[in-house]
Amino acid sequence: MNELRWGTPSTLRALLCELVSWDSRTLTKGERTFAPKVAEKLKELDYFRDHPSHLELHDAGLGRQAVTALYKHPKAIETIVLISHFDTVWTEEYGILEPLAFHPEELTKKLLEHKEDLPESARIDLESGKYLFGRGTMDMKMGLALHMQLIEKASVEQWPINLILTTVPDEEVNSAGMRAAVTELVRIREEHRLTYKLFLNSEPSFSQKPFDIEEYIYTGTIGKIMPAALFYGKETHVGEPMKGMTANYIASFLTQRMEWNPLFRETDLGESTPLPVSLQQKDLKLEYSTQTPYRAVALYNVFLLKRTATEVMDLFEQVATEAMAACNDSYQIICEREQVTGVGKVNVLRYEQLLEHAVKKLGAAEVERLKNEALQQDNWDDREKSLRIVDHLMIHCQELAPATVLLYAPPYYPAVNTSNDPLVIQSVELMKQTALSFNNKIGQKHYFNGICDLSYVNYGDNANGWAAFERNTPVWGDTYSIPFADMAKLKAPVLNVGPFGKDAHQRTERLHVDSAFVEMPVMLETLIKSMYPCQ
Repeated sequence: MNELRWGTPSTLRALLCELVSWDSRTLTKGERTFAPKVAEKLKELDYFRDHPSHLELHDAGLGRQAVTALYKHPKAIETIVLISHFDTVWTEEYGILEPLAFHPEELTKKLLEHKEDLPESARIDLESGKYLFGRGTMDMKMGLALHMQLIEKASVEQWPINLILTTVPDEEVNSAGMRAAVTELVRIREEHRLTYKLFLNSEPSFSQKPFDIEEYIYTGTIGKIMPAALFYGKETHVGEPMKGMTANYIASFLTQRMEWNPLFRETDLGESTPLPVSLQQKDLKLEYSTQTPYRAVALYNVFLLKRTATEVMDLFEQVATEAMAACNDSYQIICEREQVTGVGKVNVLRYEQLLEHAVKKLGAAEVERLKNEALQQDNWDDREKSLRIVDHLMIHCQELAPATVLLYAPPYYPAVNTSNDPLVIQSVELMKQTALSFNNKIGQKHYFNGICDLSYVNYGDNANGWAAFERNTPVWGDTYSIPFADMAKLKAPVLNVGPFGKDAHQRTERLHVDSAFVEMPVMLETLIKSMYPCQ
């Protein structure tokens, strides 16, 4: 039998450190070069030397690529899809140690010289010698390393089940990689006549609250959507304030009602979503002047368990209508006190209504030109482009002002849950029992709380609940889209089993060594072998 390249804790650790050393922060050159490096690494395996067409790179936009690597047993149909992402967040918070952020062994040693700068919990973990520090160790290059180990072992030992390693860029921002991979996974399934049995992610076990150290496996993933608003008031000189209405004044009423609003909390299977908060609020003046700010925008984060985009937009509109009623009442009192007529009541409308009005007034060609002015700004991301498209249209439709225009800004992650699937129930119990063999206890969570790419498989919306997202996302079909139809074709339960770590997206991000290199390889192999078809 061939000797395994990544078959021991030490060689697996070396693989992880090599993957981490390939700096792949989102939207950098490193992210663009990472996928070809993974492909070259997989080409070292005999299986992919013999089956080069089973290893593919797929365009994910902006020069980035996703990787799929299919191990196909000659007699197997049933297939497990292994999902991971390789982009990481940035590293400024490491300070003087930033040059070592992508070198876990060196960083962990160097931190011992700076341990007084660490929070107590991180210092204790560092001194224990049981953790490996570094950007991407936990989130989530260890998951990719584990999948590479699995596909190597499966190909060498000829496991009687198919595996598709799927690793993607951009999970930390827009999930462009996974959205591109969805269509490829549908194609690969049809081309090779496969049946997808399970979508297995290996995101790390996230704590549920501060100081939580229990490990979890997840049988679904939380969803996320971003309602947004453009507030359009009336400009004036600061010396004549009552002749206008600032957008900041209007915005304050909606933001007060969106922050921590329990109307947006969902509960399912004993678990609840975090409350909504604002992610951004700003006026659109690009320079200082004594003209009052009459255009402002806000983004709000809403988590999902069961609700669709349509349901959230209906709720958002309800809250916005109540907020603007309060705004109008407050403004009327001020106008009466100052003995002025005022500039009118603030209206509430959706982007789709604004778009329809603009097309009727300006014509479709002019509306398209205005949209393209924003879309062609390469220094703006999809969120900024969305907001600026609405702004450009409102500037030409000021008869609708003062107004609050409701829209969606990317990204959108649908929630997925397969806790009641018999295969998942059986797998959860197996993982708990396997963990006990390491004197470890693992709990089950029904929704992964870190947001992940499992959102783009097993899509189950049969009522077109996504339609409000399509109609109210200004960049839809231009710079952002979601393959809902293909997602619905990827019908199989989901499961997330990954290593234990702490402090994702922090300078103290760290991976538990025994969990990653000793326990998790056994658990994942046990899980996959439990799904062998009956002989």
